[in-house]
Amino acid sequence: MVTTPRTLAFATAAAVLLAASACTSQAQPAPMPTVSTVACTKDSLPTETAGKLTIATGEPAEQPWFVDDEPDNGQGFEAAVAYTVAEQLGYARDDVTWTRVASDAAVAPGPKNFDFGIDRFSITDERKQAVDFSAPYHLVRQAVITLKSSKIAGRTALAELRDARLGAQAGTTGHQAITDVVKPKSEPRTYDSSDDAKKALRDGRIDGLVVDLPTAFDITGAEIDDALVVGQLPQVGSPEAFGLLLGKDSPLTGCVSATVGQLMGNGVLKQLETQWLTEAAKAPNLT
Repeated sequence: MVTTPRTLAFATAAAVLLAASACTSQAQPAPMPTVSTVACTKDSLPTETAGKLTIATGEPAEQPWFVDDEPDNGQGFEAAVAYTVAEQLGYARDDVTWTRVASDAAVAPGPKNFDFGIDRFSITDERKQAVDFSAPYHLVRQAVITLKSSKIAGRTALAELRDARLGAQAGTTGHQAITDVVKPKSEPRTYDSSDDAKKALRDGRIDGLVVDLPTAFDITGAEIDDALVVGQLPQVGSPEAFGLLLGKDSPLTGCVSATVGQLMGNGVLKQLETQWLTEAAKAPNLT
């Protein structure tokens, strides 16, 4: 883990977030924290339980974001992110408590019984009317999925996909990724709905389907038994951004957001993505 100082002031949080935004200019911007003299230390932060950090996620906590539906084991990308943020704020592993909150309840207006939530919460302007978000900890990329028997299973380079019949739902970033990044020899197949696109893959009418990475994990993990992720494509368009969720005007927003910005800027979040999404979840980068 990194060993940066744990005493950030809210007054410095704004500068950290501006640096993070420069690295992720296409993502939805995180809210700017209120300037304050409160230090971002365990002894100073007004958490739900003094000296403890309460983190919320959904039920079940799904792979590869978590492992075995046990957030407290620290395994999986989002579990690892949560514990890394906690550590940077001065909280030891035993100081972290997990609670389960349905996604709809977490994003709804009103008081929260947790300090921050992590459950693939997309940062949107509409949601920011009801809750706060940290700086982005993950920018969603598009991925190619296929059947295990497909000719493109196991391919590792964009050039190896140019002879493939690829498909995506019409009007999606997945479709844009095919035309702008993969640039196959044949026109991509487009479908009016996600169900139609998945059926085309099952029926063998396309070699690969391009969807966002979370959807790729959902499809290969629970919807199509003999499907796998070929790999992730380079970033394209305006990516969906995941942020830690806090109550509206939470006194923790500045410190939590600044910490995420630091972890993005110093490459720690990228290392966690590589460990848990690229390697453990077998979603390699296609270059």
